[in-house]
Amino acid sequence: MTPSAHSKFLSETMKFIPLILAVNLLVSASYGQVEEPVRTQMPESLRTRKVPEPSNLSQFVKNKAEAIALGKALFWDAQVGSDNRTACASCHFHAGADNRSKHQLSPGLLRNIPDTTLQVGGQNHQLTKGDFPFHKLSDINNRHSTVISDKNDVASSQGVFPEDYLGLDANNQEIRARALDTSFNIRRTNVRRVEPRNTPTVINAIFNQRNFWDGRAMDTFNGVNPFGRRDSSAKLWKTRSGSDVFEVAVTIDNASLASQAVGPPLSAFEMSAGGKTFPELGRRLLNAKPLALQWVNRQDSILGSRIAATGKGLNSATYADMVRASFQSSWWSSTGRINSSTAGTDQSYKTMDLTPSVSPITNSTSSYTQMEANFSLFFGLAVQLYEATLVSDQSPYDKFAEGQSSALTGQQKRGLEIFLDKGRCVNCHGGAEFTNASVHKTTSERLSLMLMGDSQEAVYDEGFYNIGVRPTSDDIGVGGKDPFGMPLSLSRIASQRGSSTYKNIAGTFPNTSVEFGDRTVGDGGFKVPTLRNVELTAPYFHNGGTRTLREVVDFYNRGGDFGDQNINDLSPDITPLGLSDREKDDLVAFLKSLTDERVRYRRAPFDHPQLVIPNGQQGDTKSIANDGTGKAVDLLLELPATGRNGGRAFPNFLE
Repeated sequence: MTPSAHSKFLSETMKFIPLILAVNLLVSASYGQVEEPVRTQMPESLRTRKVPEPSNLSQFVKNKAEAIALGKALFWDAQVGSDNRTACASCHFHAGADNRSKHQLSPGLLRNIPDTTLQVGGQNHQLTKGDFPFHKLSDINNRHSTVISDKNDVASSQGVFPEDYLGLDANNQEIRARALDTSFNIRRTNVRRVEPRNTPTVINAIFNQRNFWDGRAMDTFNGVNPFGRRDSSAKLWKTRSGSDVFEVAVTIDNASLASQAVGPPLSAFEMSAGGKTFPELGRRLLNAKPLALQWVNRQDSILGSRIAATGKGLNSATYADMVRASFQSSWWSSTGRINSSTAGTDQSYKTMDLTPSVSPITNSTSSYTQMEANFSLFFGLAVQLYEATLVSDQSPYDKFAEGQSSALTGQQKRGLEIFLDKGRCVNCHGGAEFTNASVHKTTSERLSLMLMGDSQEAVYDEGFYNIGVRPTSDDIGVGGKDPFGMPLSLSRIASQRGSSTYKNIAGTFPNTSVEFGDRTVGDGGFKVPTLRNVELTAPYFHNGGTRTLREVVDFYNRGGDFGDQNINDLSPDITPLGLSDREKDDLVAFLKSLTDERVRYRRAPFDHPQLVIPNGQQGDTKSIANDGTGKAVDLLLELPATGRNGGRAFPNFLE
C-alpha cells in the first residue's frame, strides 16, 4: 500500500479515539445513575440532514408537487405489475418492508453453485417462529459451538409467476405465455417466484448513496436503468423543435432511488413477465387511469384532492396527463414516432442467470411515442420524489438527540452507551441515518482503508461490509459484476481498471490512493441498512434469516456465524463482544427508540391507497390449487387505504 494510503488508514483509525473516551461518560459501571451523554459524539437527529435532491432536477421536472403525486400513484398501483396485482408497494408496505410469512422462501440461487432446493420448508411454506434463526447453535454466545441446523434459504418477498411477455392486446392488456420454472412449482403448477434477497425498507432510503443490497443502483441516474454511468448506451429522447427528437445521454446526480426504482418493474422475479421493455410498460400505463383498481382515502395526504368521484382511482384521465403536468415538455411533447427498443429488458440479475428464456415480442411494434420511449425517466424520478417524502425523523431518539433528555428511558440510555462503545454498532451504523452507506458519509469517503478480519490492510467501498451472516460463496454481494462485466465494487474498479475508469463511473477520482493491484475486499459485502424503524422490519439481514432484534444482537455478540470462513473479507468489528443478558436487553430497548410512531400507524407521509397483495398460494407445500392455466391460485390480503391520520398498526413479522 502506498505511504499516502497508509496515512489515510491511520487518520481513519484516530477518529474513533474521542468517541471511545466520550462514551465512558454515559453510564456508571454499576448501571447506577444514568448521566447525560456527550451529544457531539452521538448520531444526530435526522432533522439535521437535508434530503438529497438532484442538482439538475429542474431540467426534467417542471412541477415537483405533481411529480410527487405521480410517484405515489405509480408506487402503489397494482397495474404496474404484469399481472395487475403486483405494485412496488407489494413488497414495501410494512414500514417500507415486507411482513408476509407464507410462501416467502427462496433457495440459494445466488450461491457460486446455485442451490434450487428449499431447506427450511417447501414452496408455499408457512414460516413459523421455530424456523428462525436459519443458523442455529447449541450456545448462542459461541459461534464455535455445535451447529444444530444450518439453512442457506432466504426469507424474502414473493413476486410474479414465471411468464414471457408477448405484447399488448386490443384492450391494452398484456399477452403473456406461461414459462415452467423448475425452482418455483409444486407438481408442475407454477407458484410465484420469491426474490433471492430479503426486502430492505424504502423509508429513509433517499439518504443511501447507492441502493439495492449490492449497491448496483448507482447514485447517478441515466434515465433508463439502475446502472448510471456504467451503461454508456443508455439514451433518452429530447425534442429539438416541433416533432423533431434526438437521442441524448443524461446524468442525474443524487438519484440512486430513481436508479433503483426502474429495476423491479421489468424484473421477471419481482413484477414483470420476462422480456418486457420500459416503452412497452409505458404504452400500457400511459393510457391507464391511475390506481383504477384501488380505493383511495379522501384524507390521503398527497392524493386526497385527486380522487375520482367513485372513490376508486384518481380523477386524472390517464397517467399521460400526470406526466404532462409533472415533466418538462421537451421530454414528451413530440408528435412523431420513435423506432427504438430503448430501456431494454431488465438486466439486474443478468449475471445471476435468474431470468428465464424469453420469447420475442410478437404482438407489438418498435415504434413508440416520445413519452413511451422516455417512460423510464418519468417512472424513476417520480418514484424517487415520492420516496424522498418518506423520512422518519420523529422518533424518541431524534427528540433525545435534540436535547429532550426524558425522550429515552434509563434502559434505552444504557443501550445507547452499548451502541456507541462495547457493542461497536456505531462503527457501521453511524450518523443521523444510522448507516455508513449514506450520502452524508460517502460523499467524501466512497473508499476507505482498514485492517480487515485477517489483520491485513485492504481498500473497500464505504458502507458495504462482510459481517459473516452466511459463507461468502452463498452470495458474493458487492463483490459481483454488473451486466457489462465491470465490478460492482468501486474499490475494485480503482484497483483493477485505474483511476480514470473509476472517475468515468463514480464521477470523481478516488478519495484515497489506490494503485493497480492493491488489495481490495468486497466479496460477501452488503450495504449497511439503516436501523431506523428496525423494530418493524423483520426478518433481518440480506438473507432474512433472523427473526427478532434479540437474535440479531446474539449474532453480533458471538462475532457472527461465519467469521472464520470469511476472514479475508470480514469487517474487523465482527468479533465476540461479551455482552451480558442485561446489556443485550438494553441494546434492544435502544434500537426500539428509533421507531417513528407515524410509520407504525401509517400516518402522513406514510399513508397510502388500498392494495390487495398476494399472501401465499391456496394449498400447502404438497398440494396446490391450479387456476386452470398452470398457475397456483393466490391467497389475498387487503391493505386498507389510510389517510393522513393513519390506521391500525399491522402486526410485525410472525407476531
